[in-house]
Amino acid sequence: MRRTAALIAGGGPAGAATALLLAHGGAMPVLIERQTEPHDVVCGGFLAADAIAMLARIGINVFALGAHPIGCTRIIAGRRRAEAELPFAAAGLSRNRLDACLLQEAIDKGAAVERGVAIRRVDPAARCLDLADGGRIGGEALFLATGKHDLRGDPRAAPLDADPALGLRVRLRPSPALAAALAGTIELHLFRRGYAGLLLQEDGGVNLCLSVAQSRLKAAGGQPDRLIALLAHEAPLLAERFGAAAAGRWSSIARIPYGWRATQAAPGLFRLGDQAAVIASLAGDGIAIALASALRAAHGFLHDGPEAAATFQADLARRTYRPIALANLLRHWGETPWIAGPLAGLLGRMPGLLRQAAAMTRVGVG
Repeated sequence: MRRTAALIAGGGPAGAATALLLAHGGAMPVLIERQTEPHDVVCGGFLAADAIAMLARIGINVFALGAHPIGCTRIIAGRRRAEAELPFAAAGLSRNRLDACLLQEAIDKGAAVERGVAIRRVDPAARCLDLADGGRIGGEALFLATGKHDLRGDPRAAPLDADPALGLRVRLRPSPALAAALAGTIELHLFRRGYAGLLLQEDGGVNLCLSVAQSRLKAAGGQPDRLIALLAHEAPLLAERFGAAAAGRWSSIARIPYGWRATQAAPGLFRLGDQAAVIASLAGDGIAIALASALRAAHGFLHDGPEAAATFQADLARRTYRPIALANLLRHWGETPWIAGPLAGLLGRMPGLLRQAAAMTRVGVG
C-alpha cells in the first residue's frame, strides 16, 4: 500500500483548494479525482462575496477568469416578484472553469493530482482509500472532499426525508432577450417543493439549476423537460425562460442531505465542503463553505498535523450552524406557496428586507 502525508479524496473546490494550500506550505499532498478532466456539476455556478474573497486569498481572481458580475437578485413566486441590489459583489462562474483553475494551481505548487482514479471504499480509521483499480493508498491525514456523494465505508447520517430533494442542472444557450434579462442578475423561481436558479456564466451560457422533491420529478416521468412544462402554472416565467433557450444535457444528483453537518470526525480525518456541511443551494454559499473548510483544514494540518482534525471539525460545525439553519428556513418558506407568494410581494415592496435576508446566510468563516 502506498502512503503519503496528506491524502485528498475529491478534486472539486474544497479538495483542490486544500491541495493548493498544503503544497504551498510544503506538505506535498496527493489528490485522487475520479474524473479525467474538469466538468460542470449540478451545483456551484454562483459565487458570493465571501467565496470571491477566499479565492483571492489563494491567488485566484475570478473576474480574470471571465466570471460574469452579479449585483442584483430577482425572486419570483407565481406572478409576484421582488428585485433588489445584493449587499455584496457576486459572480457567475462555471465549475468547469473554476475547478480546472484550482487544480492547475495546485499542480503548479507541487501537489500530485491523479485523475481518472475512482475510489471504491474509504477506511476512516486507517485513513485509507481502496481504489477501483485494486490499489490502496493511505495518509497520515485524509481530507474527504467528495462533495454531496458519500463513499462506501463512511456514509453520513443524513436527515431522514420521505421525499428527499434532488438536484438538476442544464446549460442553456439563451436568446438575446434572455441574456439581457439575466445581465448582472441571479434569478430565483419558487414553487411547491422546489426552486430554480438562473444566471449567466463566463461563456455567455445560462446555468439553470433546480432543487426539487424527488416525487415531483417522478410525477413528470423522470423527465426534467416535462417537469418544467408541468410547472408552467406555478412558475410561468421559469417555463417561459426555458422555452426561450436551447437546452443541453441534464445532469442530476439524488438525495441531497440539506442541513447535515459533521460535528466530529475520526482521528486524522478532515471532512471538507459538502462532506462537512450541506447548505440549501437557495443560499448560494456552498462554494464558500468548501473554500472556508479548505483554508481552515490546511492551516490546522500545517501547524498541528493530523491531530488538528477534531478541533477543525467541531469549529467548522459551530460556525456553519447559523447560516445553515437560516438557509433551511428560507428554503422551507420558498417551497411553501402560501408563504412564498406573499413573501415575494412583501420583499418587492421592501427591497431592504431582501438585501438583509441575502446577507444573513453568508458563511463568512474564511
